[in-house]
Amino acid sequence: MRKKFIVAATIAAISNINPVWADSDIEALRKQVEALKKDYEQRINALENRLQQSEENAQLAQQKVEQIVDKVENTKSTSSAGQSNFNPAVSVILDGRYADFDNDPDAYELPGFMLGNEAGLGEDGFSIGHTEIAFSANIDDKFYGKATLAIHDHEGETETDLEEAYIQTLGLGNGLTVKAGRFYSAIGYLNEQHEHTWDFADAPLIYRGLFGNQLRDDGLQITYVAPTDLFMQVGSELFRGDRFPGGGDHDGVGAWTVFANIGGDIGIEHSWQLGFNHWRENDVNGRTSGGHSHGGAATETPSFSGDSKISSLDLVYKWAPNGNPTSQNFKFQFEYFDRREDGNITMLNSGPPEEVSTYDGQQDGWYAQAVYQFKPHWRTGIRYDRLSSNNKGSDDDVLAEAGLDDEGHTPERYSAMLEWLPSEYSRIRLQFNRDDSYEDADNQIFLQYTHSLGSHGAHQF
Repeated sequence: MRKKFIVAATIAAISNINPVWADSDIEALRKQVEALKKDYEQRINALENRLQQSEENAQLAQQKVEQIVDKVENTKSTSSAGQSNFNPAVSVILDGRYADFDNDPDAYELPGFMLGNEAGLGEDGFSIGHTEIAFSANIDDKFYGKATLAIHDHEGETETDLEEAYIQTLGLGNGLTVKAGRFYSAIGYLNEQHEHTWDFADAPLIYRGLFGNQLRDDGLQITYVAPTDLFMQVGSELFRGDRFPGGGDHDGVGAWTVFANIGGDIGIEHSWQLGFNHWRENDVNGRTSGGHSHGGAATETPSFSGDSKISSLDLVYKWAPNGNPTSQNFKFQFEYFDRREDGNITMLNSGPPEEVSTYDGQQDGWYAQAVYQFKPHWRTGIRYDRLSSNNKGSDDDVLAEAGLDDEGHTPERYSAMLEWLPSEYSRIRLQFNRDDSYEDADNQIFLQYTHSLGSHGAHQF
């Protein structure tokens, strides 16, 4: 009886549910959906209007860019109709100095090395130093060209020399660059740089002993830079080979080099570069020395014929706070060279019979320097050079007359310099050398000015 009552009560409760209340809920949901749809339609319309406005602004900007390009092209056409002020770019490097030596600079020698014509100390007193006049320009969209004239004092006379004259490819692609003409070899770190960019007034002793200050020749250079995060460059050069330290006429390729450089950054403040180099000339035919006669008669000139090869290693490290070298920076530079030669030494004009000696030469040397810019317009630096040689032959007297006897002495030199740089175009330098290259040590003082006029390209790392 009780169960029947409960079932009847449940049925009555269900039958009393109001269906109007359920319909109102559905209607409320429908209104909410319509409101959302209307809101989204308004937002979409707003976005479409903004997109259309952006497209119109972009079209206006493009039109303005085209107008500016047209004006630039018209200006270039107008200027090219007359004389161009920028093609070619002309730069002049004014270089002069005052030098004071304890010893006679005309008697300069490096025991164990045959010196080239420009390997001396330079003029005592006032001189024009190494002044340069350079012309450079993009020839077209494929080639760049440069020619440099050097004016300097040599043996009391002012001489003009065609220092460089070459063309170089532009945008060859695939990391390749080709250079042809007369240029400084890429062997070593310092060799490819012009004198006015050096951190000291004179060349390192090993450059003076091996190259007569710098190695340059007529030939062809090919370099390749790999597409990697780490800087990787390899290259080779083919030279005529008749310039010091080579010698003699060559119908084809007289000398060649190969080189490789790697480098990179450590954070934003540190960078480095490491280089490996090799130069070789087979059948050197009559390399003569223009240096001191080393006790021989004034009419006697030593001449080398044979095979010569040079290998080298260089390392450069740079630091600048926050990667900005403008106010403060530091650079460390190191190079080591080793030369091996095999052939004969002949004393020319010595009268019959000529004095001849077999020659087995081994010479090496290195230098290390550090330069610190401690204020925006001031730099200071120190440098140390050291050489050694172990030359052998059948006639010790001939080797001695040719300057290839080390005289029981190890050439070395200490240098210190201070620079004032009023701007990037001007430099005044004071430098002191304690040169122990030969028996009587030489105290050397240089006061040098270097100023740049006109267009001048950026310097290498």
